[in-house]
Amino acid sequence: MLHIVNKSPLSSSTLESCMNTAVGGDILLIEDAVYAATAGNAFESKLRAAMGRFKVYALQPDLEARGMGDKLMDGVTAVDHGGFVDLAASNKNCQSWL
Repeated sequence: MLHIVNKSPLSSSTLESCMNTAVGGDILLIEDAVYAATAGNAFESKLRAAMGRFKVYALQPDLEARGMGDKLMDGVTAVDHGGFVDLAASNKNCQSWL
């Protein structure tokens, strides 16, 4: 399953709820959720701990729009819009966490 999260973990519990509830799959961080994928952020250790159960992706255009394009933490894969489509197509189900 592809889990799509768009809220920053610094202002919302959406990503934490996703990681605590979902059994596994792919997580795609978009919009303000990409802050969770940056090295040195307050949520980094929680995301690293979840990487054993999830493959984590971040939308590159959203990273760049926030000036974080060069701050991606190790283990997170940046994808463009075509990569977003590929993830949606390769997963049987998609869940947007609002």
